[in-house]
Formats: sequence, C-alpha cells, structure tokens
Amino acid sequence: MGKRYPNLQPDQITFIGDQHIFFAATAAPGARVNLSPKGMDCLRVLSPSRLLWLNLTGSGNETAAHLALDPRITVMWCSFTIKPLILRAYGTARAIHRTDDDWADLAGHLPDQPGARQIIDLSIDLVQSSCGFAVPFMDFREDRPVLKTWAEGKGADGLRNYWDERNRQTIDGLPTGIEANL
Repeated sequence: MGKRYPNLQPDQITFIGDQHIFFAATAAPGARVNLSPKGMDCLRVLSPSRLLWLNLTGSGNETAAHLALDPRITVMWCSFTIKPLILRAYGTARAIHRTDDDWADLAGHLPDQPGARQIIDLSIDLVQSSCGFAVPFMDFREDRPVLKTWAEGKGADGLRNYWDERNRQTIDGLPTGIEANL
C-alpha cells in the first residue's frame, strides 16, 4: 500500500514520464481549493526534488495566484494502465512570468508550447505512493489539439488580450500576476 519518500525515486521518474495527464492542487488563504488537470507535453523532472511545467493559457489562472499567497502545492499522477499506482509530490512552488529573470533559463528545459503563460517551479519535500486499486483502466488515444490550435489562432497579441481580460483575477478575485506578461 502507501509509502513515503523524501524525493522522487528513479522508477517514479520513469512513471511520470509515461503519463499523459497530471493534476495540480493549490489553495490560498480564504480562497477555494483549486484542482487542475494538466495535459500535453508540458512537464519536466529536473531532479528527484524538482520539477517544472508550463502553465498554459486556460479559462482561469488560479495556480499562479494561489502560489503567490501560499506556495504549498500537491501534484498527482495515477496509472490507468496495467500496474495500479497513485503518485503524489508535495512541496512548494512559484510561478515564473515571462518578464522574470529566470524565465529564459527555465523555458529552455521545456517544450515550446503556444499559450505558455507561466512556468511553475516546484521543490518537492515529500513523495507518497499509494495503491490505485480503484483507478479504472483507460486507454490513451491522443492529446486534444484544441488548446494548441486556439492559442496559435490567437497569436501573441490575442493571447495578451485574453490574459488581460480573463486571467488577471481568480474566481475569488485574487490577483494572478499575469500583468507581468502584458
């Protein structure tokens, strides 16, 4: 059943690399808990205790706002294939904006995806595995092309306008820091 580790183990890093989806959970004081599915090729494990992902443009921008107020985060993967497994990485993270000094260096570790709005830099302080016995079997067919096509269609100016109109505040009215990218 469940086990705890101080950081990611080699077999867990391999497992993460094989997954097509992960989930990120954050919460700011007094705000709603946010749980977001993340797909596409946007995550990299830099070391057993550090990972990055591109926070792509979406209808909300909760993660960036929450991390600015409370850096705690949990990321979870679960196996939908033969070997049942749920893997959680706990730690603290920060959102890096395009205007931040370390954007270019960190972006070099990640694929160039249209609509990239922030990079989330996570320091892991605990990893937990659990059985996943109740997670259903599901087959991966393909990544949805919709977000990529939408972002490419918007172009750089259209994305900045979208961020300005739709991504400045969370559903609870918290600032997201996106104005750094405008």
